[in-house]
Amino acid sequence: MAAPLCVEVEFGGGAELLFDGVKKHQVTLPEQEGPWDIRNLLVWIKKNLLKERPELFIQGESVRPGILVLINDADWELLGELDYQLQDQDSILFISTLHGG
Repeated sequence: MAAPLCVEVEFGGGAELLFDGVKKHQVTLPEQEGPWDIRNLLVWIKKNLLKERPELFIQGESVRPGILVLINDADWELLGELDYQLQDQDSILFISTLHGG
C-alpha cells in the first residue's frame, strides 16, 4: 500500500472558478494500491474538488487542452505527464490559458 500523501493543488488563470473560486487546496490523498500519479490525482480532483462544468477541466483521462500543468514549478511534459508519480509535499499547479490567464 502507498501511504497517504500530502500535496498542494492550486488553480489559476480562471480555472479556480470551477472550484468555488478557491485557488489553493492542501489535500491529503488516501492510501491506495500502488503509487499516486497525476492520472489518479485528476480522478480524485474530479470527485472531490471540482464543483461545476468538469468538461472545462477534464477531457478523457487528462486535463483539457489549454490547461498548463506545473509540478513543483516544472512543466509536467518534462516529468512524464500523467505517469508522474506524486511525492509527499509536491505542488501541482493548473493554469487555464483559455481566458488570457
